[in-house]
Amino acid sequence: MTAISAKMVKELRERTGLGLMDCKKALTSANGDIELAIEELRKSGQAKAAKKASRTAAEGLVVTKVSPDNSFAIVLEINSETDFVSRDENFVAYAHKVLQAAYDQKSNDVSQLMQGELETARLALVQKVGENISVRRIHCIEGGTIGSYVHGNNRIAVLTQLDGGNSEVAKDVAMHVAAVNPTVVNKEDMPEALVSKEKEIFVAQAQQSGKPDAIIEKMVSGRIQKFLSENSLTEQPFVKNPDVKISELVKTANGTVLSFVRFEVGEGIEKAEVDFAAEVKAQAGL
Repeated sequence: MTAISAKMVKELRERTGLGLMDCKKALTSANGDIELAIEELRKSGQAKAAKKASRTAAEGLVVTKVSPDNSFAIVLEINSETDFVSRDENFVAYAHKVLQAAYDQKSNDVSQLMQGELETARLALVQKVGENISVRRIHCIEGGTIGSYVHGNNRIAVLTQLDGGNSEVAKDVAMHVAAVNPTVVNKEDMPEALVSKEKEIFVAQAQQSGKPDAIIEKMVSGRIQKFLSENSLTEQPFVKNPDVKISELVKTANGTVLSFVRFEVGEGIEKAEVDFAAEVKAQAGL
């Protein structure tokens, strides 16, 4: 029996895109023969599935699960290449299977979670739907009172965490976050780098007015405060009742906002722009 080295596993992984354990298992079965291992992986469908991993999966859905006592919750994003597949019942069922596993393990670690049965099921689903499927991210919140809101055919999902309060108010705040998309909970949480960048822009704009420096300073200070209020959750007018700030809404339920997490499908993923005319020409050898 040929010893399976780390170098061999690395080479097979680079050539197939499969996980370390799958590569090691395939090499062991092939007695260290990389070409044979690839051939067997292709026969089993695994290598074919891995080739799809290079395609951009920017569609999909987000799902949440909250404990019965509202003290623990999890949100998960799973991606597909097309919106059509994201509505497929097999895809939806798989998303909830991964969600349940993450909930049971209270896991934020995608790579750790996606081993064994879940990875095998993902590869099988890739073969069935003919698209790249990727479990992109998971986030857990524990403690306090947690609210959940999912919007737009599972395109946006929010978890909010309150100290005190109740589940109804927590859900209302989650709905607000889904609609308004604040940057931070409180003004004091705003990253200094972001504030400095906005200040530079406001200063440049104000200087064009030709007003004295003292006036410009007041103008910039006012704009910074407006920026902080507009982007801080607790300072924002509640979408269902603009006469009430979020901080006031939560306070009426004897609570304060601790944190929130907002997942929107595909955010931050760069979709490849496909030139179909060029693609057809390339395939035709033109």
